[in-house]
Amino acid sequence: MTETIATIRWRALDRDGEDKCRLAHLDGGYMLVGHARFRDGAGWAALDYVVRIGADWRTLSADVTGTHGGGDLALRLINDDGDWTLNGDPQPDLVGCEDVDFAFTPATNLMPLRRLPDVGRLTTRSAWLRLPGPALSPLDQSYIRERGNLVAYSAEQTGFATQLAVDATGFVTTYPGLWEADV
Repeated sequence: MTETIATIRWRALDRDGEDKCRLAHLDGGYMLVGHARFRDGAGWAALDYVVRIGADWRTLSADVTGTHGGGDLALRLINDDGDWTLNGDPQPDLVGCEDVDFAFTPATNLMPLRRLPDVGRLTTRSAWLRLPGPALSPLDQSYIRERGNLVAYSAEQTGFATQLAVDATGFVTTYPGLWEADV
């Protein structure tokens, strides 16, 4: 049985789009259920995602279904103790990744943000899913809680860095230039 912990809705700042997400308790762990709708260089996307999360806030599995750029999409990622598969195919480059990071939503920042101490730093490696493609590769990330609800974020492979605002649940409320929570 699931029990909703929090819900959030974001609007895209860099394109037409929105995302709605729900965090719920599920079988001793958690689950993210979201619905992202946006337009990018490939056209319109209507993607639904489910991320199953262990009690330790690490990703167990994730599904993405819907349409992107006029084509159907159905992806299933499974993390079996650090060994990942995509639609049943082994992904050796992802060995040791703790989470998924869907490039099309801020929702998947939640897991590392929930593991981040009240003061301090967390480094993690995520299975980074980008569209079109899909493209899947490791992404080394760093989160540093600077004060209160402000967190410095950086991604090693891309050189991207920004300051995130987060709520008490751990959801990103401001992802500068990309996403903002509707309140």
